[in-house]
Amino acid sequence: MSDITVLKNGLVFTPDNVFKKLDVEFGEDRITAISPADTISTEGKSVIDCGGCYVIPGLVDVHFHGCAGNDLCGGDVSVIAEYEFAQGVTAICPATMTLPENELNTVLDNIREYKRHEDTHERAELVGIHLEGPFINPEKAGAQHTDHIKRPSGDKIRKWQKASGGLIKLVTIAPEMDGALGCIVGCGDEIHFSLGHTNCSYEAAAKAFNAGADHVTHLYNAMPPFHHRDTGLIGAAIDDGHCFVELICDGIHVSPAAVRAAFKLFGEDRMVLISDSMEACGMPDGEYSLGGQAVTVRGCRATLSDGTLAGSVTSLPDCMRMAVSMGIPLENAVRAATIIPCRSIGIDKVHGSIEVGKRAHFVLLDKHDLSTVKVI
Repeated sequence: MSDITVLKNGLVFTPDNVFKKLDVEFGEDRITAISPADTISTEGKSVIDCGGCYVIPGLVDVHFHGCAGNDLCGGDVSVIAEYEFAQGVTAICPATMTLPENELNTVLDNIREYKRHEDTHERAELVGIHLEGPFINPEKAGAQHTDHIKRPSGDKIRKWQKASGGLIKLVTIAPEMDGALGCIVGCGDEIHFSLGHTNCSYEAAAKAFNAGADHVTHLYNAMPPFHHRDTGLIGAAIDDGHCFVELICDGIHVSPAAVRAAFKLFGEDRMVLISDSMEACGMPDGEYSLGGQAVTVRGCRATLSDGTLAGSVTSLPDCMRMAVSMGIPLENAVRAATIIPCRSIGIDKVHGSIEVGKRAHFVLLDKHDLSTVKVI
């Protein structure tokens, strides 16, 4: 087999948000040429016939906890990476939970060591870590364990960043908690802060955005609703105009009308589809765990004993397909699962779109039902 491969006959998703019939050439792990259909020579090269398929970039999940029976906090990261790649997710920034500090330190040490010896052959590339806690509001903890919530601290973030080997890209924080603004100002030059698991007012959220926060953790969930007189975090995020907004589009966490409203309010350049999946994703119904708490999975719903939603059991590609079924144009759903999440954590120069010089990761989708035909 040649070291150079050409994708032919597919409808390729371009950086200008349209599908075009193009040839795409790549070698090793980088895209080397893109040209109109039938203009790249295939002599001495391998050819993949993409006829009948959309060719999109590998998907990127910046907020999920696990899958295939494994959780980031204690499971086998290589199994998680293998499962995600098989689904079409080729870059991952998985999330920790609110844990005892010694346990979080161990998790970060383990992830750092995994990255040192990472094998990306048919595995999603680990591009970062999302700390979803412990700097959250206990009133909106959701499935996070309230016993381990801590006061926001820049010193702790810097300590954890060192333990992770610099992998922390995103930190969820409740802006109303004492010390939150100081964290955002003090650590915002190297970490993206996401407002979430919060009971904050519009004013508190606006101050956090002005201080440098640029992300919202799973819009609508674990925050006050958008009320016409008290718009809270959602209203502040709309007015900010620049922050990225996560959305769990699994058909459980957010209604179809609310999904459509979010895309209309925030636009195609700010929406980030996430799975927020936990270890039961890809597994049968049963009893599982998330952040040290028991979770029951029945169908597409994962809940704590009190009925609180505990992440999802839906993969990111299925969330993307669900968004399309809810009326989101395919092009916008693809962007929200590829280049926009990359921009939200600052890895878009390498991942997220089909451009010369970027990672050669592709997903072939059947044009008729959007099922995954092949992951490259």
